[in-house]
Amino acid sequence: MTSKQRAYLKGLAMNLDPIFQIGKSSLTPENTAAINEALEARELIKISVLQNCMDDPGELARMIGERTHCQVVQVIGKKIVLYKEGKENKKKIILP
Repeated sequence: MTSKQRAYLKGLAMNLDPIFQIGKSSLTPENTAAINEALEARELIKISVLQNCMDDPGELARMIGERTHCQVVQVIGKKIVLYKEGKENKKKIILP
């Protein structure tokens, strides 16, 4: 992913609300499966890491990226933005 594409996705993600929260139980297989389904449906999602989660948000983002085969767009504080091109409805989000 180029820096121009990443900047474009960051701009789109600014208006998104987090649709997942990762809490005390950290990253479970159920969370990973739900995140993968949401990525297939939406392509771009935002995740919030709660304060009671002891794991580093950057490390969580890396693990989610590996498990779901998605791109980590950005990690700011306790917010993670992920992108994965959809298989069925290709190009909902058209990258520059």
